[in-house]
Amino acid sequence: MKKILFFTLSVILFTSCEKEKKTFQVPKTSIDYMKEKEEQERDKLRPKGKLTEITFNKMEHDFGQVKKDALLTYTFKFENTGENDLVIMKAFGSCGCTVPEYSKEPIKPGEEGKIKVSFDTKGKHGEQSKTIIVYANTRKNMETLKIKASLPGGKPKKDAPKPITSK
Repeated sequence: MKKILFFTLSVILFTSCEKEKKTFQVPKTSIDYMKEKEEQERDKLRPKGKLTEITFNKMEHDFGQVKKDALLTYTFKFENTGENDLVIMKAFGSCGCTVPEYSKEPIKPGEEGKIKVSFDTKGKHGEQSKTIIVYANTRKNMETLKIKASLPGGKPKKDAPKPITSK
């Protein structure tokens, strides 16, 4: 009789413990939230509707040697080489010192457009390289433009030859 009672209690305890087991979920971190937000932003920028093609006359511009604290501008020109209207959905620089301006109006096939990029060199020195990301209703969806400038006051490169001094 004791064996049956012990067995019955064991089964009851075992089954009641099984019901209380819960799966453990790792709480979301700020990185998870940032990834979700980034994905939502990408979804907004994915082209919807008919796609087209964009052809830039130049993907990179080098300002060369420039003066300290200069405000530099360059206009990238492009053509809608596709068969549908081209819409630039968003364009932004790699930092706050690089600001693109562009038309929000659709560009018809065969027509040209411009993206004017301003680069504020204030507080910068040495070799500078900035990117401009352009989202449009194209098959690639994203284009990357680059600007470069050489400003005074930069550190010499590691492999640069040392100046010769006479005694």
